[in-house]
Order: sequence, then C-alpha cells, then structure tokens
Amino acid sequence: MSKRTIKDYLLISAKGLGMGAADVVPGVSGGTVAFITGIYEELLTSISNINFKAIKILNDEGVKAFWKHVNGWFFVSLLMGIVVSFVSLAKVAKYLMEHEPIALWSFFFGLVAASIFYVGKEVKNKDAKAGIGFIAGAAIAYYITILPPLTGDSDSLLMLFFAGMIAICAMILPGISGSFILLILGAYQTLMIAIDSMDLVVFAVFAAGAGAGLISFSRALKWLFEKYESMTIAVLSGFLLGSLNKLWPWKHVSEVYVKHAGEPKEEIVHLVENNVLPSDYQTFELVGDDLVYSSADPQVAIAAVCAVVGFALIFGIEFAAKKLGGKPEEK
Repeated sequence: MSKRTIKDYLLISAKGLGMGAADVVPGVSGGTVAFITGIYEELLTSISNINFKAIKILNDEGVKAFWKHVNGWFFVSLLMGIVVSFVSLAKVAKYLMEHEPIALWSFFFGLVAASIFYVGKEVKNKDAKAGIGFIAGAAIAYYITILPPLTGDSDSLLMLFFAGMIAICAMILPGISGSFILLILGAYQTLMIAIDSMDLVVFAVFAAGAGAGLISFSRALKWLFEKYESMTIAVLSGFLLGSLNKLWPWKHVSEVYVKHAGEPKEEIVHLVENNVLPSDYQTFELVGDDLVYSSADPQVAIAAVCAVVGFALIFGIEFAAKKLGGKPEEK
C-alpha cells in the first residue's frame, strides 16, 4: 500500500470542507458528502479503531503505533477541513438560508439526487435483496423527514444523552441530518439554550452521548459493510432518495422556534414545515406570536439552475477523483 502524500491529505481536508458545509445546513448530512467523496468506509474504520485496543497499543508500543492504528493524520486532515468550513461558511450558509432558501435547497436537492445514481453504482450485487434494501432505506428516511417534533424541551439529562447518541448516528448516515433529528426529539432548543448559557453539564452529557453513539454505531456500520456490503450500500442509497423530501425547495412553515428572542441576533428556526408546489409557495413574517403569510416569487428558473449545478457537481467530483488516481492508503 502506498504512503499518502501532502497532496492526498490536502484532498482529504477539501472533503472535510464539503462535510462541514453540509452539516451547517439543517437537513443536510455530512455523511452524504463523506459517502460521495469516497472516504465513508475509511471514516467508519478509523472511528471504530478508537477503542481499548488503541489504549493498549499506546501503552505497549508508544505514540507512533497508536497514531497509525487510529489513522491519526486522516483525522487531523479531515477535522481541519470541517473546522475551517464551519468557521468560514457558517455565516454564508445562514445568510443563504434566510435570504436565498430556494436556491440553497435546490442546490442540495440536485446534489443528493445525483448522489443516488453515484452511490447506486457501487452496489455489486444488484438483485432483489438489494432492491428491497433500497426501497426500505427510502421509506425509513422519508418517514423520518415527516415526523413532527416532540412537544416541549427535553431537559432530562438521560434524554439528552440518548439524543446525543441518536443525533451523531444520523450525522454519519448519508441523507439524514443530525440537527433535524434533534428537532424531532425535542432536544434542539434545550441544547441551543445550553450552548448560549454555557451550561457545561448539559453540554458534557450531550457530548458523552454523541461520543458513545459515534464509536458504537461506526463499529456496527463497519461490520455491515464487511458482511453485507451490497445490501448496506443499497439501503444507504435509499436513505438518499428518502431524504429528498426534506430538501424540496418550496416549503410551507407552520411552526417556528425563536432563538435569542428580542435580541439583535434573534434567529427563527423552522420546527414544522410541509412541501408545497412552486405555485403555492409563500413567505412568512412573525408578527407577535403569529405567522403572517404573503405570496412570493417561487424562483423556478433559479431553482432549476442551482439543482443542475448541484447535480453536475457530483459527476465533476467523480471525474476529478479518477484524474487524481484513486484513493491511496496509508501504511
């Protein structure tokens, strides 16, 4: 196996940029980008290698052996890209969500739609079982996108621990957004308030749940890839299809949550929204506690262009990956 070069690690950081950009947008999963850029299985393997065996290697063989076991430089490169993306693109994504939502959702709709074909090509055994897995994955993801959020905040520490476990699992599954799962579980508001007020106890419990979920779920997914690769990929590509319901650009918002109410940095989070036809699209304004709707331009032409750009980007990534000569592995 060839040793990775600086160029290879820069490419991994670029993929991290894409994962971070996806995770900033509620409804889009960084796992989707990891999958379509060809680092998904390596990411799962690297996460699952953070275990008691890693601690034993550190104790018996030293830092160098430990670093190689956990694929340390892969993590560093990927996390650098994710962090840079969060810092540099968070404000851009927030602006687009507020001012150009149709263009943003259309771009991701095209991106994920193309990913279905891209990921589907990786299914080696295209038989009836794979077809059933694909349909099941699509149905599960679609069902998740239409679940209403639980009433009220989840302030139980045990509930927050499990919310962390479930949300982080969603974040590494293609097509399912961790932030959207938090909304469904009723934990989103609690976590946002905890972050704003620097409630370290709440945040630590959530982080512990996320860590436990990430390590255990990555092992389960790694095992599925090893034992049932075609079926697993078929189900994951089905997840992508089902998630398109969440990415539909034209939505009717019927319930919101206001972060930092009354402050200059007030932010409106969509809690409940339903897809509508472009002809029925309306914007809303929060007047007191009421949502006031008004007709708006559905921007169909802009949506079509952005969707085509997102669709074409996937095949551009595939072309670039072939030109760069595959995926070298580290010694």
